[in-house]
Amino acid sequence: MDNPPLLSLTILMPLFGALIIAWIRDADEAIVARNARNVALWTSMITFVLSLFLWTGFDSTSAEFQFVERRPWIDGYDISYHLGIDGISLLFVLLTTFLTPLCILASWEAIKTRVKEYMIAFLVLETMMVGVFSSLDLVIFYLFFEGTLIPMFLIIGVWGGPGRVYATFKFFLYTLLGSVLFLLAILAMYQAAGTTSIPSLLAFDFPFETQRWLWLALFASFAVKVPMWPVHTWLPDAHVEAPTAGSMVLAGVLLKFGGYGFLRFSLPMFPEASAFFTPMVFTLSIIAIIYTSLVALAQEDMKKLIAYSSVAHMGFVTIGLFSVNTQGVEGAILVMLSHGFVSAALFLCVGVVYDRIHSRRIDSYGGLVHRMPLYAFVFLLFALASVGLPGTSGFVGEFLTLVGVYQVNTGVALLATFGLILGPAYMLWLYRRVVFGELTKDELKEILDLNPREIAIFTPMILLVMLLGIYPEPFLEVIRVSVENLITQAGGTADGVQAASLAQVVE
Repeated sequence: MDNPPLLSLTILMPLFGALIIAWIRDADEAIVARNARNVALWTSMITFVLSLFLWTGFDSTSAEFQFVERRPWIDGYDISYHLGIDGISLLFVLLTTFLTPLCILASWEAIKTRVKEYMIAFLVLETMMVGVFSSLDLVIFYLFFEGTLIPMFLIIGVWGGPGRVYATFKFFLYTLLGSVLFLLAILAMYQAAGTTSIPSLLAFDFPFETQRWLWLALFASFAVKVPMWPVHTWLPDAHVEAPTAGSMVLAGVLLKFGGYGFLRFSLPMFPEASAFFTPMVFTLSIIAIIYTSLVALAQEDMKKLIAYSSVAHMGFVTIGLFSVNTQGVEGAILVMLSHGFVSAALFLCVGVVYDRIHSRRIDSYGGLVHRMPLYAFVFLLFALASVGLPGTSGFVGEFLTLVGVYQVNTGVALLATFGLILGPAYMLWLYRRVVFGELTKDELKEILDLNPREIAIFTPMILLVMLLGIYPEPFLEVIRVSVENLITQAGGTADGVQAASLAQVVE
């Protein structure tokens, strides 16, 4: 192994921090909670610094996997501890390590019971998430992929709201069903290719009929994770019941697993099947964009509204990915990245006022600008980024996605633009009702503006949203060669099939 084990260090550092927290003992629960918070925060910050070395040492001119680590694991079956990243997975690793310390800071005062166990769950979750984006073996990927369910199940189920039990079991059962089919697909791929190495599987030529069945099995798992319509119904419940930081990491990172799965497996491994099923993906994506945007307009719960908006935004991701051209795929990746920052920030905006008033209902607020001008500014910035205002991160990704889809199918691009109309409708409607108007409710007349801890969380998010919106080139440069390589793998044998199939979508 030529490279230092940076990936292993990045993956295992949060687990090391979780072990330290598990050893903390004291008769005073307040001391235990304080120490657990400090260890979790410092561990997550060290993990973020380690991930920055991946960024600085990454060669953006190469499409090969870098920082590769490989060790034998199960002899005789070609299953190994195999890690590595390309430009695409690098951005998702950085997104994960960036958001985790912010989530821990967001939990600083909100979580008051079983703080030690909560911080352990969050650090274990970070290990699993980084492992998903770094795995180059199907079995290792699957273990990390499914491993995220356990800490997330606990975060919602133990520290969530009144309906947390229903929400957690719904979340678990939806994802478990797709995961069982994913496991069957792994077994089938191993039987066909004789290996679980992802680079080897990318080079293996699966027959078209086999591709179709394997593609559907993976689609069942990834569609739930995105989530795509109609398997999206677990998401609003999970968001409503999750603690603020749980919603932040769920929207910011876990929803990217589905899109990443399409990028890493479905498109490059099964290009002909991807082209064959593209009309179905486009149809489900358009329904998601329009239908869930309309549902968002009818919501009275702030977290539910933002949750439905996430489904609509991820619809842009799937149509961009399956356009299989440079603009579409790059745009989809930037939409995922922007959504990671913006959706996490919007859920934190809800958490800020929830911690003060203990209500998520929109009609509980109104006129907050009179008491919380700084909060009003921050909320407005992220609301505008969510609807794709030029100069913010939301615009760049959605614009590139629509350009890419337009080249493939004009009708799909036209229908997708309805999301650009409905998005501002529900988001600005939410903002007007919460922030503007007269301050008439007594419980709001003494509400306090953002405190220094909350400002410290929002500031790096604001900077990244503005940087990605004004100067996206550093992010595009990292993924450009990897995207070109992906398109070569996904489009080399699929163009003819795709051209013939897409005409069926809009007639």
